[in-house]
Amino acid sequence: MDPAAPLSDAEQKQLALDLLLDAWETALARGVGAEVLASTAIFAALADMVDLHGEEAVAQFCAGLPARLRNGEFSLNAGT
Repeated sequence: MDPAAPLSDAEQKQLALDLLLDAWETALARGVGAEVLASTAIFAALADMVDLHGEEAVAQFCAGLPARLRNGEFSLNAGT
C-alpha cells in the first residue's frame, strides 16, 4: 500500500479502530476502569459528533442505537 495514497473509508475505519483499541488497552493497563473508560469514550465521541452535525442529528442517530445494539452491531466477540 502506498503510504501517500489516501485511505478508503474501510481502511480509515479499520485504522481508527486499531488505534483506539491500542489506546484502550493502554488505559486499562494504567489503571483506568473499564466503565470509566467506556463512558469517557462515548462522551468524547458524542461531543465530536455534535460539533460536526449538531444536537438534533446526533439525537436521531442515538435513537436508533437500541435496535443496532440488540442486532449485535457493536459486539466485537460475536459468535464466541
